[in-house]
Amino acid sequence: MKTTALKAETQFAEINSNKIAYRKFGNGKPLFFINRFRGIMDTWDPLFLDSLAENNEIILFDYPGIGSSEGELPLDIFEVADTVPSLADHLGIKKFNVLGWSYGGLVAQTVTFQNPDRVLKTVLIGTNPPGENAIPIESIFFEHALKPINDLEDEYYLFFEPTSEKSRQAAKESHDRIAQRLDRDLIPSAQEVFQRYFSGSGIFKEDKLNFREGYKTLQSPVLVISGDHDISFATENWFPLLKNAPTMQHIIFNNSGHGPQHQYPEISAGYINLFLA
Repeated sequence: MKTTALKAETQFAEINSNKIAYRKFGNGKPLFFINRFRGIMDTWDPLFLDSLAENNEIILFDYPGIGSSEGELPLDIFEVADTVPSLADHLGIKKFNVLGWSYGGLVAQTVTFQNPDRVLKTVLIGTNPPGENAIPIESIFFEHALKPINDLEDEYYLFFEPTSEKSRQAAKESHDRIAQRLDRDLIPSAQEVFQRYFSGSGIFKEDKLNFREGYKTLQSPVLVISGDHDISFATENWFPLLKNAPTMQHIIFNNSGHGPQHQYPEISAGYINLFLA
């Protein structure tokens, strides 16, 4: 009987003197999932994960100091990103794919540019490119995202398109699937932890190593998936890069927000499976 997202065993890897929580299931090339702001292993939609596990070995993990992992979330996004190749080393994996959502998309891009000899392909969902971007985060994001505890009403705004009944219904269905395993006590809720995420995001925005320019010569394929109204990281921020990033593809879902893979889990997984094949 195959292992599913809801049944996968939590294991621990010793990385930089901390026990890092991870799960591994599915079949195929390794695909590391890199979590959003306040995200943990169980805030991914299990239907999305299982749809990808048919063709990929799914590797979930919690950042240091987040969820079930020991330590403290690094202020420097380069240190956060180093968790991925370190975990790959622990698992005996030389080459791998990465998938990052939101803040995790910033981390995933850092992993890709820092490890060009190891990252095969990159999937970026609801995230920003490196450097300065024209469209900032909408204020409504902060109204909902920084509450100690988020409910379904917050999720309508944070991850979906609240003006669309279809999107709201998809939000409820995804919320219920995630709730089957989610321990909300593991979700970060302290303002000082939020500031650690923002520190990492700020370093990525500074782009001192010029990753933005690096897209012109990046050899590995990149798939960007966006909702047409993302209140966190505007879809339109990618448009200036597309003509100067020869290995990049961009898919935009209509009437969706920051979490299009949760509104359209099976369709999103289908696109990603084709891209990674």
